[in-house]
Formats: sequence, structure tokens, C-alpha cells
Amino acid sequence: MTRQHWLVDRLFSAIPGVAHTIIKPGFFADDYLVTIGASAQLGIFPWMFGNSRNAPPSNEDIARVAVAALTDPAEHAGKSYRPTGPELLGAEDMAKAIGRAVGRSVKVVPTPAWLFMKAARMSGYPIDVFSGIRYYIEDHKRGAFEVGAPTTDVFDVTGRPAEDFETIARRYTAQPRNQRTFGNWLREFVQFMLAPLGPGFDLDRYDRELRRPFPSVPQFATDSKVWRREHAIADNFSPAALGHGKAPVAATSRG
Repeated sequence: MTRQHWLVDRLFSAIPGVAHTIIKPGFFADDYLVTIGASAQLGIFPWMFGNSRNAPPSNEDIARVAVAALTDPAEHAGKSYRPTGPELLGAEDMAKAIGRAVGRSVKVVPTPAWLFMKAARMSGYPIDVFSGIRYYIEDHKRGAFEVGAPTTDVFDVTGRPAEDFETIARRYTAQPRNQRTFGNWLREFVQFMLAPLGPGFDLDRYDRELRRPFPSVPQFATDSKVWRREHAIADNFSPAALGHGKAPVAATSRG
């Protein structure tokens, strides 16, 4: 999916008379908050990304940047923006912010990707979303979404500061399905218990049936010398150093 986005960007950039602006938000805050119901009801925050961090933007901030570009295309033509939140956050930082939003202590629970995907399927998420996200999860673990984050693009383009993660989490908490009621608690508890027993996605079969093109020798972003060069990352870049302030994102722009 990332390669297809890249190819479309190249296509539009080559068309004369077209004002083309690239918006590459990386991993959205929404991606971390799909499990906020479990945080509100059970006090857990499933986490699949190791020690890596991100500065996730809200859907609303991404939309505001897009609207600004569409409203004044000549001003933003040829530019590339990466909306982010105001600061880099790891698992514990996000869990504390969610805890303040839902009004209870929230514990980080390391979760394998296969279990997360089973729970996602049970919750009705489409297979096409996770066909790409499985690779972004691995990119995230390797620290790709830390590189170059945070940015000031939201403020520079819209004139208003990017929303912080707690503000975004409070908006999700206000949704009826995430209120702390017995019915919501029961739903989250049942899903939590049944998730390991449910079927997962057959992502390889899905990709084969769509006949999607794949590179002959694919690499994750942080393993690619080309990606590191294009993002001004030193050759001694080490994912093991991430999470300790030694690396500042993502070539694989989710979304």
C-alpha cells in the first residue's frame, strides 16, 4: 500500500498544471485508540511495538492540514507535510495519558500482533486494513516512526497547535461505547476472553488473490540504505538504541 501511494504521488507530480501536495501522517493516534474500550473497562493498553515511540497526530489535525492545502493549492503546491502530535511518546506515556482520560489506572500489556489481529477481526475491522498494518507494526518496532518526529507542520500550515495525545484520548472516551458501564465492561471482557480462540486473517492468501505486486527483495524502512540516506539517518543507526532519546519518521507513511 505504501508503494502504491508513492507511485500515485509520482504520477500527480508529473502532470503539468496540477498543484500537488503530499501529506504523510505516519501512524495515526487513532491506531492506538482502537483499544481504548479495553483501557476504560479493563484497565489495559495492548502494545505491539516494543520500545519504539511515535508522535501520533489526530484525525482532525490531519484533516485540517489537508483542508488548508485544498483551500489554497498554489500556496502548498509541491510541498510535503508530515502532521504529528507535539511530542514523542512510548507505551507508558500513552497509557498514562489514556488513564487520565478514562479516569483510572491503565497498564501496558505487551501483545503479539497475531492476537491483536484476531481481536480486530472479532471487532469487525476489514482485512484490507491489516494487510498493510502488519508491516507497519514491524516498522514501528524498528523505530521508523520516531525518525524526524515531532514536526511543526500542523501549526505551520493551520496556525493552531497540534492536539496532544490526552486530548485526543478524551474525545474517544466520550463515545458511548467507551463509557464505563456494566454493559460495556461485559462486552470488553467477553471479547478479551474469546480473542485468542477466534480466527485470524489469512493475509498471505488475501494478497495472493488480489495479485498485488511485491518487490523482489523487500526491506523494512530502517533496514534500507536508500531510506536512511533519504531521511539523513547515519549508517550506524540502530533500532536497539530507540526508546532512549538517541533517535528522532517514517518513510512508510501510513494513510
